[in-house]
This record gives sequence, structure tokens and C-alpha cells, in this order.
Amino acid sequence: MTLSDIEIASFRDVFVRIKSELLVIDDSIITDRHHASNGNYVDTDPQNQIGGIIPAFSLSGWLRHGMECVVQRYGRTACHPGESNANFRKEGLYNRDLDAGYHPKGECLDEYEDGCVIFDLFGGFGNFPGNVMRRPIKFSPVRTSVDYTRGQAEGHYRRLNRNVVSRNEGDNREPLRNTEVDAVANLDGAWHLSFREVKPEFIGLLAEGVEYLNTHQTDFMHQLGGARNFGGGIVDCELVNPLYEESEFWRVFDRGKSNTNKMDTKDDEWAHDYLPEFQSALTERVETRQ
Repeated sequence: MTLSDIEIASFRDVFVRIKSELLVIDDSIITDRHHASNGNYVDTDPQNQIGGIIPAFSLSGWLRHGMECVVQRYGRTACHPGESNANFRKEGLYNRDLDAGYHPKGECLDEYEDGCVIFDLFGGFGNFPGNVMRRPIKFSPVRTSVDYTRGQAEGHYRRLNRNVVSRNEGDNREPLRNTEVDAVANLDGAWHLSFREVKPEFIGLLAEGVEYLNTHQTDFMHQLGGARNFGGGIVDCELVNPLYEESEFWRVFDRGKSNTNKMDTKDDEWAHDYLPEFQSALTERVETRQ
């Protein structure tokens, strides 16, 4: 099979399966009701039915970082996510990033109309919105209320209380302050991504980027969320086979069912016929542009 035989437009909508025992998002979590609704909310009650939304900001940065690493493994630089004149917290940070495998944001437009593949996907300010649309994930603790085909997930909202204690031996671990963080436990669902314009190299980079994040899930730099130093944000992830029909897609998330023979056949087709073509398109684009 060659790219000319593949209907590229059929890959406009794709899904990434995300599973995590504990997810703490730096942009916080939007819940579907007030934390103390009716005055009966208890943090540790396993029966609380609060659902909510995980914003796409941290999800997007996590995915982009994985994709940048893939491009850098090809021996090329990735578009920097920030502007050169941004107010970075540490002096010299931007230049250190350039030395570590990035080029200034939008510099790739000087030679190519659509820039590098990272810029083409994520865009920049002004008239460059980027070609991949990242949606938030709506989660619910009630599995029957979750519509995976709309990029939703099963998840259990928790509010974690953490005591920050003194490290001085004489203080005998006296608490200095108490902090509360929002978290989602036992998350399992689909993240819906859409392409404004579908290019084969986008599919190739997405597949390799997700695989890279899954392989490096315990590396601090590739964990998801803003509180990674206590185990939150270790994510199992995989690209759901885009060849699946809707009934097969639902079967992926049904714990009581396994793959059908037809699904196994489509997995082989994806791995041996489709994916190599998308990866070749990615290789061609990345290696011919510097």
C-alpha cells in the first residue's frame, strides 16, 4: 500500500487512550458542581459522584513535548513553544533551550511556507493557528455516562490535602502550611484530536510521539501535570487504531471484552501497511528540512 492508495481525509479525527492512577493538572480541574454542594461533600468518600473537565493546556504541552523529542531524535531542531522576548522565569533559559535542540519560534517560516512539522501542527500567534485541535477531556465516575467517541473518560475526582512540614530537625516535622490540590484518580478514557488539514506526516508524528511518551512515562520530563514529584502524572497512552469502526472503538474500553478477529486483522493492517507509510512521510519531511 502507498500513500496514494490511502484516503488521508479519513484520519481527520483520532483518539489517544489515556490511563493514569493519579493525575494532578497544574491548570486545575473544573468540576461539575460546587465542592461542598449541599454541605455534604467529603473528600475521602468513595461514593462521591463529582465529575468534571480536564483542561487541554497541560495535555497539549505534554503531547507537544513528546513530539518535539521525536523530531530531535531525527537530528533536527523543534520549534520553540515560546517567544524569544517572553518573560522567562530564569535568565538565559531561552538560549539554553536553543542549544538543547530548539530553533526560535517561527524561524522555520523564513524558508518554508508551512514551517517545520511542529510549527505546522501547533502554530503560533497571529495568522498561524496550527493544524491540530486539542479538546479538553470530560470525565465522570459513572462509566455508563462516559461517551468515549466524544473524547470522554472515566475518572474519580479527589481533593488532596498535603501538609508542608519544616525540615529542621528541631521542629519535629511541624506543619508550616496546608495545601489542597485537585486530582483525578483511576482515569481511563479517550482524548479526541482533530486535524484542520490532514497530512500523512502528522499521523506519523502523532503515532511516534504517543509511543515515545508511553515508553518514557516514568521519566520526570515526560509525566503529565503540574505535581509530578509525588507520583501523579505517570500515564499509559496509545493511539487507538484509526481503522476501527465505532463498535470496535467502544470495545477497546470495555473491560469485559477482548479484541475480535477483525480487530486483530486491522491491527496488523495498521502496523504493516498504514503506519510505515505515515512514518516515511514524516522522515521525508523532517530530514529534508533543517
